[in-house]
Amino acid sequence: MKEKLLDRLRCPDCSGKFNLAEAVEEQGEIKEGKLQCVECDANYPIANYIPRLVGDDNYAQGFGFQWNIHAQTQVDKYNGTHISRDRFHGHTGWTKEELKGQSIFEVGCGAGRFTQIMLDAGLEVYSLDYSNAVDACLANHGLHPNLHLVQGSVYNAPYDKASFDNVFCFGVMQHTPDVKHTFDCLAAMVRPGGHIAVDVYAKTLKAMLHYPRYLLRPFTKRLPSPLLYKLVEGAVAALLPLSVLLKRLPLVGRYLYPLIPVANYWGDVPRELLREWSVLDTFDWLGSWYDQPQTAVTLEAWLSEGGMVDCDVRRLGSFVGTGRKADA
Repeated sequence: MKEKLLDRLRCPDCSGKFNLAEAVEEQGEIKEGKLQCVECDANYPIANYIPRLVGDDNYAQGFGFQWNIHAQTQVDKYNGTHISRDRFHGHTGWTKEELKGQSIFEVGCGAGRFTQIMLDAGLEVYSLDYSNAVDACLANHGLHPNLHLVQGSVYNAPYDKASFDNVFCFGVMQHTPDVKHTFDCLAAMVRPGGHIAVDVYAKTLKAMLHYPRYLLRPFTKRLPSPLLYKLVEGAVAALLPLSVLLKRLPLVGRYLYPLIPVANYWGDVPRELLREWSVLDTFDWLGSWYDQPQTAVTLEAWLSEGGMVDCDVRRLGSFVGTGRKADA
């Protein structure tokens, strides 16, 4: 943790400022220590350079498990693609030139596939994750001068409201207990004139073709993560070739392949990455405690109610919503 982060960090219990205690410094950052709230009795540890405002034992622990195994799978600089870069800039509509020097609050950083793109754009990045996936993000990006990692909850975001130029949250909202409340917490962090970009699984008829996945989830999400992961590896080895065969069929293929309950990105990712991405996202589908798709109309309403103008909701796999916070 950079000591200057104390100027921005707030207690998730009372929004008070923190004092730093028992600090152990290495490589110019605080590696271990404690954050003590000046307003209440709360204190939180700093471990492996990261403030830990929540424990690991929560509904997101499966995500921590998967991202620490697949730390490099979706990170452009390791997989040799521009998939994350193209998705970030293409889906948000934000350019590197516009973003340079601004602040961004990234919620659900995982292993940091989009964190890399933000750092490359010259942003001051404040990344939050509810799981220990923050350790994978740190391993991927190191003690970057513009990166601030915190393990915490969006429901008690440890920063002042309306204090970020940009707020970004992809691949997360549908996996939280209350999707509307999650969005409201995100929108509250955008400063007047700032921008937000979120996405959420699409609640559509075509999406419901994935019904085998939803039939399995009540059982699979209760399995220990290591056991589920082994089962997913076996399922992908057996079923992904069949899914690819169905997807390649003219006309009907796009309707048939979702009936196979494994993720299939044939045609979207290089063939040598296909199996690894399938294991990762199939585990994500079957292991997440919450999976709550939303409609485009709902997302549009949330943007408006959150004080956003110039709103846009598009179907880009998921529904992607962007907007600008109205000036004060």
